[in-house]
Amino acid sequence: MIEMLLAIAPIFLLIVLGHALRRGGIPNIEFWNLNDKLVYWVLFPSLLFYKMATMELSGDLLGEFATVIYLGLASAVIFALVAGRLFGLDRPAWTSVLQGCARHNTFIALAVAERVFGSEGLALAALITALLIPVTNVSVVSLMVLLLRGSQRSGVAGAIAHDLARNPLLIAVAAGIAVNLTGLPHIPVLYDMTQILGGAALPIVLLCVGANIRVRAMVAATIPTVLSIAGKMIVFPAVIGFAAVAVGLDATAALVAIVFGAVPSAAGAYNLARQMGGDAPAMAAIITIQTAISFVTLPLTLMLAAYLLAV
Repeated sequence: MIEMLLAIAPIFLLIVLGHALRRGGIPNIEFWNLNDKLVYWVLFPSLLFYKMATMELSGDLLGEFATVIYLGLASAVIFALVAGRLFGLDRPAWTSVLQGCARHNTFIALAVAERVFGSEGLALAALITALLIPVTNVSVVSLMVLLLRGSQRSGVAGAIAHDLARNPLLIAVAAGIAVNLTGLPHIPVLYDMTQILGGAALPIVLLCVGANIRVRAMVAATIPTVLSIAGKMIVFPAVIGFAAVAVGLDATAALVAIVFGAVPSAAGAYNLARQMGGDAPAMAAIITIQTAISFVTLPLTLMLAAYLLAV
């Protein structure tokens, strides 16, 4: 248990360091904004391509992962929809709860998977990323449109398809799988370059996560924040854990899947809330507070899951 806690601690220390550097103006705000783009368009796609191209793909594992992950996602979405109705939230705040419950910070999940479970964990996390990104985006954006715009749905499907088609993470995963399925041997220049670039992704992105934390946002919305924490950090990982046991997923794969349920919501949820007319201040509060408390909840969730799975 202590070993797992110590393994995760450096990840959160890097996040804290990123926040401290940005607050101190080191080097400057523009640097952090540009770094976000570098990570999103170059470093993480390189990491995902390399892992998907070189891992051993199994049809059985893919099916088990899909079952477990999608059950967890569905439970979080249903919780958000029911909770928003029961608590009488206005629709913009309701969509923020939905994003807070259903979306996940892919970068933190990949970093934790590699740190705790090594290269095998990172490869499994890359596979989960390929399964989650398109379904999460389609389901969340579609539901946000229904909640915020009602019958004004024209062009929604096309907009979602356009966003997914140009998502660099999905493109990298698809390209990696395609190369993997061809059975090509090691491709020296391509594999070596993407491996080097991918190696820089995790430490840089963790600094960027910390740089984007907004402490002042924490007071924006109490009820939506509490509901999103319950849905994202209790319901989502709990259902994944039960589903993993039910389908017979091995312990390491189950724990990697639980990581995705237990990590905070994606930082990009704030921009989506602002663009679509959601409650952006509430979304900023949800992201910031979830990231802050995940310093405690994520290690505890993994330790409890490891104990129950007898790892």
